[in-house]
Amino acid sequence: MSQKQNIQLPEGGLGKQTTTLNLGPTHPATHGVFQNILEMDGERIVDAVPTIGFIHRAFEKIAERRPYYQITPLTDRLNYCSSPINNMGWHMTVEKLIGAKLPKRVEYLRIIIMELARIADHLVCNSVIGVDTGAFTGFIYVFEFREKIYEIFEEVCGSRLTTNIGRIGGFERNFSDLSFQRINQFLKDFPKAMKEFETLFNRNRIFMERTMGVGGIEASRALNYGFTGPNLRATGIDYDIRTAHPYSSYEDFDFSIPVGTTGDVYDRFLVRNEEIWQSVRLIQQAMDKIKGLDPSIFHADLPDFYLPEKEDVYTKMEALIYHFKIVMGETDLPVGEVYNSIEGGNGELGFYLISDGGRTPYRLHFRRPCFIYYQAYPEIVKGSMLSDAVVTMSSLNLIAGEIDA
Repeated sequence: MSQKQNIQLPEGGLGKQTTTLNLGPTHPATHGVFQNILEMDGERIVDAVPTIGFIHRAFEKIAERRPYYQITPLTDRLNYCSSPINNMGWHMTVEKLIGAKLPKRVEYLRIIIMELARIADHLVCNSVIGVDTGAFTGFIYVFEFREKIYEIFEEVCGSRLTTNIGRIGGFERNFSDLSFQRINQFLKDFPKAMKEFETLFNRNRIFMERTMGVGGIEASRALNYGFTGPNLRATGIDYDIRTAHPYSSYEDFDFSIPVGTTGDVYDRFLVRNEEIWQSVRLIQQAMDKIKGLDPSIFHADLPDFYLPEKEDVYTKMEALIYHFKIVMGETDLPVGEVYNSIEGGNGELGFYLISDGGRTPYRLHFRRPCFIYYQAYPEIVKGSMLSDAVVTMSSLNLIAGEIDA
């Protein structure tokens, strides 16, 4: 549906007519449930007004009534393209509050899972950019490997998309031999498909003309808006939380931070492609590092947060007590106020937690990077063609579940 409105020009003018176009909230190309009210002068975008809140679920308020370990499934539904990163960011926030120290093997296993999730996230983003420019083949090439990543998640925790993977202090159970076999097979097979994907797009003249100079933003404006992640690095700023504020032992690894220059759709595409290669490097290094560590360790010594073995629950009083306290949500946390952030699939995902010493958070705020990117969307698309509106949205990797927390 569209409606016409008259814009008054100075006296003596002929009068000019623009059209209001609703892009979303149900249009499949909007990549989620949000609406862009575009003012169009022919095919040119004169102005844009983003509308959110269609799937607002009040997660922050719900968290105030949930035990800490039951908040993990809420984080799954923020950026659901890389939910394990959200899960572990929340776990690290609680661990920071209680001052937990994790074994190296646990931290390396987390890096494997988080980098696999980052690859899956970037594959979705970049392959869909191809679809939105009329090239479907690349999507088919890489989505087979997104499926293989989900099979790894399924073997580790039993879930695929919304994983609820890991626990405060580590993982629910140890990785099986099949998990490691699937990871090694992925590392062996994926690089060939990724090279084919890059061959299809990186120097493709049609793709370059559709993306170069489109949806650009200067570094200073990106910083003013609060950009992070690939969207910021595409402007030339090499800010990455994994190196700026290392967590989960990222300081033990050798990897590079790719950056762009113009901050346009093409640069965002290239930055994410290179980040996929860096994630492959990180996973391979982590797989090598865990070989020399005790294979039985998969959780820190935190009995208040880790369910004991069932056999111990049936035979030992202490195990029964811990089991009861965890299941019933009767673990009190210390009073404190912490902010913890990680490098999510699309930027800095932060958790601001205030504890009053009870069994649930006094206050919890999610710092969602997509919510910040979407505020800049009107400025980025103003003056572009209508055909650029969707591909710009794709390249920002806007996830509706993260916007409407």
